[in-house]
Amino acid sequence: MSERSTGDWPLGRLMTEVVGSGHKSAEDMNREQARESMERILEQEPDETTLGAFWLANRWKRNTPTELAAFSDVIREQSVETATPECDPVDCGANYDGKHSTALLGVAAGLVAAAAGTPVVTHSGDRVPTQEGDAYKHALDELGVQTDLRPAESAAMTDEVGFGFYYQPRFNPEVDDLYDRRAEMGVRTYLNTVETLANPADADVHLGSFYHLSFAKRIVDTFQEMTAQDVPRVIMFQGLEGYDDIRPGSTVVAEYDGEFDDFEIETAAYGMDFEREELAVDDVAVDSARITREVLAGDREDAFADAIALNAAVRLYAGSEVETLDAGLTRARGVIDDGRAADRLDALQAF
Repeated sequence: MSERSTGDWPLGRLMTEVVGSGHKSAEDMNREQARESMERILEQEPDETTLGAFWLANRWKRNTPTELAAFSDVIREQSVETATPECDPVDCGANYDGKHSTALLGVAAGLVAAAAGTPVVTHSGDRVPTQEGDAYKHALDELGVQTDLRPAESAAMTDEVGFGFYYQPRFNPEVDDLYDRRAEMGVRTYLNTVETLANPADADVHLGSFYHLSFAKRIVDTFQEMTAQDVPRVIMFQGLEGYDDIRPGSTVVAEYDGEFDDFEIETAAYGMDFEREELAVDDVAVDSARITREVLAGDREDAFADAIALNAAVRLYAGSEVETLDAGLTRARGVIDDGRAADRLDALQAF
């Protein structure tokens, strides 16, 4: 671990003088203060009460891009072990705390995108506080895919299959070690945001989700302020259950590629002419794995098949493989129809 940047700002002092000084007087941290706080937290230095108060104070005041970038930089420098594949993948930074009621579509969509020319990487932990739902790992486990991989193995998977999974306890162990303290909080902390930005494959494109457009802009600004990584292209959209699955209906997409822009898509125009309830499942991991197998085998022509095709098109668009979602949708449906997407699932299961 590198030497701490300053040493003047223990969390207790930050609470009393900066972030926790009251509703009207609380201030944002500067970069140095935010860096030091994250360094101390990774060392598990603060006692439970102080750390909990600090996390709550930051939740109430809302973190700035400068703070989020500083947290992310420290994590990348002191915890994350990156492994860069030879290909140029899209990093799908879905929320690690998972889903509870709708199918996880990203495995199938990522394999379709891989078959159509855009490699994809995903990453998650196990049961991440506070929602502790089913994330990428759990759907992949149900498919019989290896998930307890070292970063170098994840990079090899990405190159061999076109779809790679990075496992948080392996590539980001010091954040994973904070599980118990996070679980005691009962509410989400800024770690739920910054862990999705870890980018263990050093991808040039980040694909994520948001509830409000202002949050998407904050993430774009966060990437711009980071010094430990450079991500020049960011695509974010209003995800289903906050995950990286396009939700049915009118969906806002935020795009950064040198300039920030946003636009709306009507999913009905791309085959998703149905309500959210049609994507509901009883068991997210088990049912998502089954749906993945059936859609890629060409055995379904229902809402799940349409949603997976559109989500694959978004990944192709994010990776600049296509210029429009229409073109991406045509490519996605083509590789499902000709069996190439099913071949990628076979390769993933055989890895």
